[in-house]
Amino acid sequence: MEQAPSPASAPHASAERTPDWPPWFGPVAFVGALVCTLVSFGIIAAILGIEEGDDTPTLVIVVTLLQSVFFLGAAYLFARSVAPPRAWHFGLRQAPLWSTVGWAALGMLTFYVLTAVYSALVDPTAEQEVTDSLGAGDGTAGLVAAGVMVIVVAPFVEETFFRGFFYRALRTRYPVLLAAIVDGLVFGAIHYGFDGADGLLILPPLAFLGAIFCLVYEKTGTLWATIGLHSLNNAVAFSAQANDYEGWQVAVVAGPLMLAACVLVPRLMRSGPPALPPPARARPGAQLSLPVE
Repeated sequence: MEQAPSPASAPHASAERTPDWPPWFGPVAFVGALVCTLVSFGIIAAILGIEEGDDTPTLVIVVTLLQSVFFLGAAYLFARSVAPPRAWHFGLRQAPLWSTVGWAALGMLTFYVLTAVYSALVDPTAEQEVTDSLGAGDGTAGLVAAGVMVIVVAPFVEETFFRGFFYRALRTRYPVLLAAIVDGLVFGAIHYGFDGADGLLILPPLAFLGAIFCLVYEKTGTLWATIGLHSLNNAVAFSAQANDYEGWQVAVVAGPLMLAACVLVPRLMRSGPPALPPPARARPGAQLSLPVE
């Protein structure tokens, strides 16, 4: 009788295994990327003689792009210390289309319901000014540049780092719900850009969004689902915030294009193993993970 090959002898078995990133990778990489961004901003401001409060849209875009590079670079370098990084290590993999669409739709509906309830109870008055800081009001070129940053660049970079790297590193040790909450809180905190206590009231919806994206990623197994949702949410927000500049025109072009890319690009990629990180380690007798059913 022919014996089945052992796992150790199976071809490419070790190469196909999803790496176990330590849970501290995410927080340390996050702080490191922020420090690099702040240092870079200080250097650029000193060279150009820019004083506090004199930030131009061009400078904001440049610094935002640098921050994106630092976040992706930090994720890559930390991941490389464990194993040569592959796109599917970060969740950039194929997944069944219609089940992915279903979970994504459920996640977005849940977010809108939670946000509506929260707004009815708290009535936050603070408003984001991201579009203005990126130059949405500085003519057509500024509007398009701001739209690309908000609808295209931010969703890809933030999802790759916060869900594909930060959350997945947490999942090597912690259960789904705890990892999603931590990730959501950090995701919300980085978007804080307001003065005073009123600004803090807008952070819970952002934390809801980050946590729900984690759950969608957990259920679908692909980061393209959350990139698409993030882009859709940002397109709606951009259209509303840049309403005085007819920002909807940019949103109705960039948003659908990003959604189409999130459907088509995975079909051209290697899918990798379907499984997400292994269940969280726990003490004997303790529950290993919390279901998201």
